[in-house]
Amino acid sequence: QKPVMIDFWAVWCVSCKELDNITFEDEAVKRELAKYTLVKVDVTKNTEDDKALMKKFNLSGPPAILIFKDGKLFKKVIGYKNPESFLKVFE
Repeated sequence: QKPVMIDFWAVWCVSCKELDNITFEDEAVKRELAKYTLVKVDVTKNTEDDKALMKKFNLSGPPAILIFKDGKLFKKVIGYKNPESFLKVFE
């Protein structure tokens, strides 16, 4: 029954690549994320299903991260965050 982190990303999204290559590679971030079930949602093609899912969570585009605890939305992160800023989201 781990909390869940959903990462909305796209191939063409520069900030998504920064999250993957900088923030998510940080050792402290890796330790924190190990506590979560991680789900990546690829919205590269911007299909009708992609748009509907983004609309459901009131997201305008990637990168967007939703963190759920106890089945409820705990935090929403929009845009790039460096490792230090990202870790503060979990406090």
